[in-house]
Amino acid sequence: MHFSPFDLYQAGDSILHELDSRTKLALTLAFILSVSLTPVGAWPIYVLLLALALSASVASELGLAFVARRAAVALPFVLAAFPVMFTLKGDALASLRLGDWTLTLTQPGLERFISVALKSWLSAQMAILLTATTSLPDLLLAMRSMGLPRLLIAVLGLMWRYLAVLVDEALRMLRARDSRSGSWDGRGGGALFWRARVTGAMAGTLFLRGYERSERVYSAMLSRGYDGTIRSFSLHPLSWTERLMLVAAFVILIALALLGYVLG
Repeated sequence: MHFSPFDLYQAGDSILHELDSRTKLALTLAFILSVSLTPVGAWPIYVLLLALALSASVASELGLAFVARRAAVALPFVLAAFPVMFTLKGDALASLRLGDWTLTLTQPGLERFISVALKSWLSAQMAILLTATTSLPDLLLAMRSMGLPRLLIAVLGLMWRYLAVLVDEALRMLRARDSRSGSWDGRGGGALFWRARVTGAMAGTLFLRGYERSERVYSAMLSRGYDGTIRSFSLHPLSWTERLMLVAAFVILIALALLGYVLG
């Protein structure tokens, strides 16, 4: 098996590690869908969803800090929803004057922002658990068994395997640049404009080299019989325990989403 330095998988023997990859993928997608359907301001439902996410983190034996730290990558994207706190109409909570502009923080806007932040963090946490407890080859097989397009699966697999090749090519170009721009004072390169121009030229060269190498790799794969399909042994049917687990999880998540609308 080919391993990539970008693989997020963490080897282990926990309950989540031993669970079938198809079951984990279905549960993760169902959880994310349930989170996205939960209405704004349904705080009791968010607490229950958070409890489910924390329980899954404990079952993975990876540690709560490990999962929370990796899931924090979604928080910067939440800033895109920051203006909603000042654009939704409702009861004013605070006002901030910036020159000729007056920003008014409203209660509906604050609730919408907090809800978006919680939804993003919970979804990212479950996605991190999926990738940390499931190797990518098993995950691709699970996607194929669920009927995802073969082209999409092939693109994901090739991206995972050959991203390291592209990074290695970029590092070689950086070493070549440093070796050609040395100086006596130990600081390589010139002014900021010079560095920007060289960086732009390197980006173009990296694209051309990556394109040429992809053509060579694809020709080599075709000569070895590659037809866009992942070769593997036949997947065994899901056990009755896993099927019951899926049904119970789906019922719970649907009930939480519906209860959120009732409370809202």
